[in-house]
Amino acid sequence: MIYSVRGTLTVKELGFAVIECGGVGYGCRTSYNTVASLGETGSEAMLYTYLYVREDVVELFGFATLQELSCFKLLISVSGVGPKAATSILSDVTPERFAFLVASGDSKTFTKTKGIGAKTAQRIVLELKDKISSESISGSIAADAADFAALPKGAAGSSVTEALEALMVLGYSQGEAAPILGKLDPSLSTQELIKETLRIMAANK
Repeated sequence: MIYSVRGTLTVKELGFAVIECGGVGYGCRTSYNTVASLGETGSEAMLYTYLYVREDVVELFGFATLQELSCFKLLISVSGVGPKAATSILSDVTPERFAFLVASGDSKTFTKTKGIGAKTAQRIVLELKDKISSESISGSIAADAADFAALPKGAAGSSVTEALEALMVLGYSQGEAAPILGKLDPSLSTQELIKETLRIMAANK
């Protein structure tokens, strides 16, 4: 498994970048947003990576942030969505915007991406909305007292905790999400809490 690559940026093109590490150039397919975040060729760069292997296809994908990598992994888990379609979507929307669209059930916006039809867009929202809502990673969360202290008392097992876990599935840290969730109305549903937290995060960018 190649978790990340760091080295000299030798090639920078739309949807593709090469980072040389120890004399080896790693070619990474990626989103336009990640390419735009990279410096000039010759500068140091680092990308979080995903090695895609299918029959006779082996490709390395790279992303500027863990959030974008997490969104990529979620997208390719959807039936009918391959890595090319996933990077196309992430070229059109930021990770924050992507998560907001899924949480709010906005499939129409995904159809603006070339190659994404209405049925595929609806499938993305339906499959990921359910996955994000139901998937719990609490067992793998390293508890941080300062972060959990920001949550309302009695939040354990509530929609607030479920929203925090879902946001962490998307790649956001406990420290990023918990302070915002702690200020929201705990009586809101999990989906409403996720949607509002993402909206605030996007506004603060």
